[in-house]
Amino acid sequence: MASKPLQIGRLKARIPVIQGGMGVGVSLSGLAGAVAAEGGIGVISTAQIGYREPGYDQNPHETNLRQIPAEIRRARQLAPGGIIGVNIMVATKGYEEYVRQAVLAGTDLIISGAGLPVTLPQAVQEAEEEIGAQGRTLLAPICSSLKSAEVIFHYWKKKYDRLPDLVVIEGPLAGGHLGFERSQLEDIEALHYEEEVKRILDAVHRRAKEAGRPIPVVMAGGIYDRQDAQPWLELGADGVQIATRFVTTWECDASQAYKDTYLRAEKDDIVLVKSPVGMPGRAIRNAFLERAEQGRIPHGPCHGCIKSCSPAQTPYCITEALVNAVKGDVDNGLIFCGSNAWRARKMEHVKDIMAEFA
Repeated sequence: MASKPLQIGRLKARIPVIQGGMGVGVSLSGLAGAVAAEGGIGVISTAQIGYREPGYDQNPHETNLRQIPAEIRRARQLAPGGIIGVNIMVATKGYEEYVRQAVLAGTDLIISGAGLPVTLPQAVQEAEEEIGAQGRTLLAPICSSLKSAEVIFHYWKKKYDRLPDLVVIEGPLAGGHLGFERSQLEDIEALHYEEEVKRILDAVHRRAKEAGRPIPVVMAGGIYDRQDAQPWLELGADGVQIATRFVTTWECDASQAYKDTYLRAEKDDIVLVKSPVGMPGRAIRNAFLERAEQGRIPHGPCHGCIKSCSPAQTPYCITEALVNAVKGDVDNGLIFCGSNAWRARKMEHVKDIMAEFA
């Protein structure tokens, strides 16, 4: 059965797939442009987006800000007329500056999680006023619980008279930093998460009805193939967000060594980790994680990535670990992944994956 297009405000994706934002450097313009060119929504992660550029080590913040428009521009060259979004973590130091730069660069959509994006509407509005483009940038908070969804809806409406244009529900099977306690992730069945998704869907639909306009909902976490997506679409989701599946594509921006780690991974290699920034995450067990379990790993100069990080106390530098991994030094890097990374057994083209969801 053919999929219904995903309509988000003025944007219409022919295939209801959002490619999840993966940092550091896993989803940049190459992957995002390829997904957008095939009728989905390509997403660039702004997390340490300038890591490959000259001057990054000396001035990481300025280099990152400079690189946001460059990556958006490259993605648009790959997908003229396609939908290009950015993923900006709330936990990012200088979060509002990253938002401003993405808006000035003309991103279609900002997806924001790793915290509650309570200041997102104001940052977007101020940036749009600078260039006279009010209402152009669409906003999508990531929620993992009914409580977080309700807080965002209530706060945005009261403070900014604004509602989300899209809601991304990120479940416990996702990769990277997760909005759950470790104990919850260790017993996912006890979460009865499908019931929580139903509650979030009902709340969003109620708000949409009150506003007199649709607010689509996209499901994320643990979706690898069309069969994984179908139950959520039948439950009422308007689309899905997929990240892990896109890592082992030729178009993904990570090194081949990084992709090979996914291809070699077995189910038991995927483990829960405690990130230095305080959130649990899911990653592929490797030599780096084994060393991290033994004690603190010394690191170089701070790159100012996360608000909550204390360089003197951190068990390891998450930026250093993620940059090492994406460049191919996988034994000295952290390799985030979703729960289904072990299912990757071959390199694929984005075009073929997108056709599966069409």
